[in-house]
Amino acid sequence: MAQVSAQITDAVTQANVKVLAEAPAMAMGTIYQALAHSTGMMFENSVNTQQQQNMLQQAATTQGVIQMYSVDTLSDADAATGLAEGIVQILKTRG
Repeated sequence: MAQVSAQITDAVTQANVKVLAEAPAMAMGTIYQALAHSTGMMFENSVNTQQQQNMLQQAATTQGVIQMYSVDTLSDADAATGLAEGIVQILKTRG
């Protein structure tokens, strides 16, 4: 059986120890990258949701203004108010 040099044995051992020693740092680096990516996606989704809510608010405001300008007489406005109050009462009793 051939004798293996002590220098070769030490080199192989040191290489294996180096790989084992780097594993926790690599794992933590991967975890930090995943965390940063998830946080970035969270903020992107938050901005997207805010933009959608802003569009809905603008559409609702536009519809309200259109309804206000479409009321011709005071009696129509009074009837619309009564209808709105009736709807509010129905929603309160069901909620």
